[in-house]
Amino acid sequence: MLESVRMNFQHLKRTRQKLFTLTKWKVRLLFWGSALSVGAVAALFALAAGAADEAFHHLHEQRPWLTYLLPPTGLALIAWLTRRFFPGTEGSGIPQAIAALSMRKHALRSKVLSLRVAMAKIVLTTFGLFCGASIGREGPTVHIGASLMYSLRRFAPMPLRGQDMLRGMILAGGAAGISAAFNTPLAGILFAIEEMSRSFEQRSSGTLIIAVILAGITGLMILGPYTYFGSTDATLPLSGAWLAVIVCGVVGGLLGGLFATALIQGSRRVAPLAWRYPVRVAFICGLIISVLGFVSNGQSYGTGYIEARALVDGGEASLLFPLWKLLATLSSYLSGIPGGIFAPSLSVGAGLGADIALLMPHLPAAALVMLGMVGYFSGVVQTPITAFVIVMEMTDNSGMLLPLMATALIARGVSSLVCPRPIYMALAEAYLHKQDPPKVKDENP
Repeated sequence: MLESVRMNFQHLKRTRQKLFTLTKWKVRLLFWGSALSVGAVAALFALAAGAADEAFHHLHEQRPWLTYLLPPTGLALIAWLTRRFFPGTEGSGIPQAIAALSMRKHALRSKVLSLRVAMAKIVLTTFGLFCGASIGREGPTVHIGASLMYSLRRFAPMPLRGQDMLRGMILAGGAAGISAAFNTPLAGILFAIEEMSRSFEQRSSGTLIIAVILAGITGLMILGPYTYFGSTDATLPLSGAWLAVIVCGVVGGLLGGLFATALIQGSRRVAPLAWRYPVRVAFICGLIISVLGFVSNGQSYGTGYIEARALVDGGEASLLFPLWKLLATLSSYLSGIPGGIFAPSLSVGAGLGADIALLMPHLPAAALVMLGMVGYFSGVVQTPITAFVIVMEMTDNSGMLLPLMATALIARGVSSLVCPRPIYMALAEAYLHKQDPPKVKDENP
């Protein structure tokens, strides 16, 4: 009896020491402050990116000729700045965050995760949207969140400096970035587990959840309560749901897989040219974006948020909108400028769903738009759980859960037939293999 009491007392003593020691509280305060910082920066980034996107579309309405000049000249300047002053900020940023998880050397990890990279990512991505590039801020926000959490670890005591804890910090930063970017906390957690780590360590679970909660709350305080694509109560009747699910899953998965393959192979083939001639490659990609903007009457520019939200609300878009947007997104990414593919992919999927709805007029168009978004997005990134959760949260519609889930799983299977390696993992591997590229003379704009 006395031995049992003594053991319980020792256990309580160890628990008290674990919870209330000064070192532990320093760790908690630093971590909580880092998560709050991610939420605040992500919210401010969202405001800046949205303003830049709106400014370009407003300019297109007032002076369309000027918006045809902006993409080639603007992307060329951004590519030069990226190559000359801010290496490591190019592209989505998610491949860099994934690659950082596998790096063991601090010097290599600091090249892709730092405060300098985070701040440059914000400025250059925002500038890219002002120049009409078909990019999103969500992937860059993952990169920014991981960079902030990793950079602030230098102020931590030793418990936060181990490899396992550093991995947890990077994952938590990425999850917090997704949560704050889309106001989708559950999707943020799932994306960190499903894509960035491809595994789940129990000791990281609390770190992820707390970071997502704090970042999400901070974002809501700045941006206010909202759903990314508004709210829809569209549902599918059981009699027609199976056909819509199969069509959207197969078509979305196939098209998404082809896009992912084109982006992976294009990056590998264009990378040597982009390394030697960054300005020329970006200028040519900008010209392609301008041509696509002209033929699509401006619909292929920017994030695609305006077009996608209009489709969710029952609006219309050009029949070829998905194709123009897909090509513009591919050109924007291959230009080498900072920018993600999340929002553009969702807009392509929305357009695809709207086109499929024309073939099924007896079904609600808004429901097919949601299935199109899930199918194409799951086909591109091959993260089906994240895909259906993120669309469900962004549209505030849990009534479509089962059709969305089935569509995402079908799309994932179809996509893997044409793109066996998930896009972000493939890009991360390529990045890891080229950590020390040969030095070449920089090109002047």
